[in-house]
Amino acid sequence: MTGSRNPRLGIFLMIASVAAFAAQDGFSRGLAGEYNTLMVVMIRYWAFAAFVLVAALRRPEGLRAATRTRRLPAHLLRGTLLVAEICLIVWGYTLIGLIESHALFAICPLLVVALSGPVLGERIGPARWMAVAAGMVGVLVLLRPGAGVFSWAALLPLSSALLFALFSVLTRLTTRDEPTFPAFFWPAIAGAVLMTVIGLPNLEPVHPDDIAPLAAYCAIAILSNWLILKTYEQIEAARVQPYAYLQIVFVAGIGISVYDEVLTLPVALGAAIVIAAGLFALSLERRPEGRAP
Repeated sequence: MTGSRNPRLGIFLMIASVAAFAAQDGFSRGLAGEYNTLMVVMIRYWAFAAFVLVAALRRPEGLRAATRTRRLPAHLLRGTLLVAEICLIVWGYTLIGLIESHALFAICPLLVVALSGPVLGERIGPARWMAVAAGMVGVLVLLRPGAGVFSWAALLPLSSALLFALFSVLTRLTTRDEPTFPAFFWPAIAGAVLMTVIGLPNLEPVHPDDIAPLAAYCAIAILSNWLILKTYEQIEAARVQPYAYLQIVFVAGIGISVYDEVLTLPVALGAAIVIAAGLFALSLERRPEGRAP
C-alpha cells in the first residue's frame, strides 16, 4: 500500500517521535534519580506493553494473525537485549547526564554497520569501515583518555549502544521474510514480563508529587511508540533514519534547561564527529546496490 504513503508526513512524524523519545528520556533521568532504575524501566515497559496490546487488538487481521511469527526465540532474545539496553542507558543518565550519554550512544548506527557483515552477511566496503573508524575517533574525543576525566559510567551508554546495535541487526534479520508488527510486538511483551520479574522486588512507594510525572512518563512512552509506528506506515525507515540524530539536539535542550547540564566543547566536538560519520555511513547505504562501496 505504498501508493497511499505520504513521505512528508512521515518525516514530520519521525521528528515528532524523536522529540517524544527525548522527552521520555528526560522523564527517565528525573525519575531514576529519585527511584530505583529497575522500577522506572518496569513502569516504562508496562506502558509500552499496554500500547502494543491495544495496537495488536486493533489490527484488521486479528490478534493471533498479527502476532504470528516463526522466529519467536529471536524476538524473545531481542526483547532481552532491549531490556538490558534501556536499563543501562537510564542508569547512565543518572551518573553522567543526558547529554554525554546520548553523545556516546550516537555510535550505535556505526556499530550496526560493523555487525551487519558477520551477522547478516552484508558486504561492508572500505568507505563504511572508514566511517566506523571515524566514529571511534569521535568516541575517543568524548572519553578524553589520559585527560584524567574518564569515568567508568561512560561504559554504560557505550554498552547500551552495542546492545541496541545487536537488537537492530537481529530486527533486520527477523523482518526479512516476515511482517514487521511481530518484531514490534514480542519484544514489548517479553520485556514487560522480564522487567516485572526484575522490577517488582525493587518497587518503592511513590511520593504524591511524583504521581503526575509518572503518569506523564507513561503517556509519553505510549505517544513516542505510536508516533514511530505511524512514521513507518508513511515512509521507509532508511529514508528517515538521519532525522533520528535530532534526538541528541532535543536531549541537549532538556539536559541544559531542566537539569542544568553543560554542553562542553569535547562532548560537542566528539558528538559532531560521531554523527557526521553516522550520516556518511547512512548515505552510503542509500546508494544503488551496484555502487555500494
